[in-house]
Amino acid sequence: TAYCPPNNEPIARVRQASLEDYEETVRKAKEAWKVWADIPAPKRGEIVRQIGDALRQKIKVLGSLVSLEMGKIYVEGVGEVQEYVDVCDYAVGLSRMIGGPVLPSERSGHALIEQWNPVGLVGIITAFNFPVAVYGWNSAIAMICGNACLWKGAPTTSLTSVAVTKIIAKVLEDNKIPGAVCSLVCGGADIGTAMARDGRMDLLSFTGSTEVGKQVALMVQERFGRSLLELGGNNAIIVFEDADLNLVIPSTLFAAVGTAGQRCTTARRLVSGNSYRFPEIMYLDFSLADTLYGPLHTKEAVKMFLDAVEQAKQQGGSVVYGGKVINRPGNYVEPTIVIGLAHNAPIVHTETFAPILYALKFKEEEEVFAWNNEVKQGLSSSIFTRDLGRIFRWLGPKGSDCGIVNVNIPTSGAEIGGAFGGEKHTGGGRESGSDSWKLYMKRSTCTINYSKDLPLAQGIKFQ
Repeated sequence: TAYCPPNNEPIARVRQASLEDYEETVRKAKEAWKVWADIPAPKRGEIVRQIGDALRQKIKVLGSLVSLEMGKIYVEGVGEVQEYVDVCDYAVGLSRMIGGPVLPSERSGHALIEQWNPVGLVGIITAFNFPVAVYGWNSAIAMICGNACLWKGAPTTSLTSVAVTKIIAKVLEDNKIPGAVCSLVCGGADIGTAMARDGRMDLLSFTGSTEVGKQVALMVQERFGRSLLELGGNNAIIVFEDADLNLVIPSTLFAAVGTAGQRCTTARRLVSGNSYRFPEIMYLDFSLADTLYGPLHTKEAVKMFLDAVEQAKQQGGSVVYGGKVINRPGNYVEPTIVIGLAHNAPIVHTETFAPILYALKFKEEEEVFAWNNEVKQGLSSSIFTRDLGRIFRWLGPKGSDCGIVNVNIPTSGAEIGGAFGGEKHTGGGRESGSDSWKLYMKRSTCTINYSKDLPLAQGIKFQ
């Protein structure tokens, strides 16, 4: 049953796949890949372009569905679909550019080239918090590389998964391409485990918690498979004395309470030499366009929020703002600021998917850079400063150890042109832009002898 987070009322029921359904879907997807892989990359790009256009036509209703089922505010729901559209646009251009270099051979009469081919079938497991965009990052790039996709979305956002898949399937079938090129299996941990252990998954892309991601990584590695992991984050905003507060305050607000703190890039630590208070947030009717802040996704998330607040108090923290459940239908909690904790307190090093911000104070640049890096995750990080030297130290080898390193902007809100992902317990994967397409392909180094001689490499004589 799909529930509406603003009021916890049931929306609809979605039949989950059995393992038999999964087996049939994998077989169909593998067959469809044989058709898809033979289509030239620019023509694959043209079909991805049509998918982007189909999403544009449905962007408002699909954004509304995301809001209804996931719980994020309407403008964020629409923005998430826009992200998929943007990735489609990016992938269209990429479809005419992917390829490897021609390398100089040390042997006369020989050519040395890199050949890139699709891996085959890409399994994509996504989380509830971005039920459209993360699939879009993966599928658009995977498709122009020549792969088929098999998607398992979060069980709590199955309606959104079905809607997106129907939009894609129509575009594929209108182009006489099997809809199974982009297959969907709704299901829970049993389907996810089957995908992780299935040798037919040539690449498994998993987005979710670090705890589950570790289990997925072990199952995939056990069969010598390939995985792309986008896991948790415990992200810091560091505010120096020369920071522009006109940038700091709205940035912190968006990063801390956007999607009700349920982003992997949410700011969970605000580290500064000063104390800042949250701007006042209005709790309006969920359907109003000027609402900034929605509910948590589930009742379980509310329990995790309350537990984290209690742990923060037990470990020496003081709640100076929020900390309570809002007395109204649905899963609403107050955005929360906690002060007085040590930078290495256990709860500060714990990623709670809720709008809790731990405000800390530092004295020296070297100290605060170390605090940024001491958590297990390494996803996103931001500093606010006008000092040019400090900016480049932050970007350098002794600065932030994260995959996303920002200056004078929040920790959340990444652009699709750059590779998205992080280091350490965030998993090391990269999706979307830059050269992340390489993860969806396999590389061959090819040597071609077009002479009548047979010289060996390194000048070896074998006579």
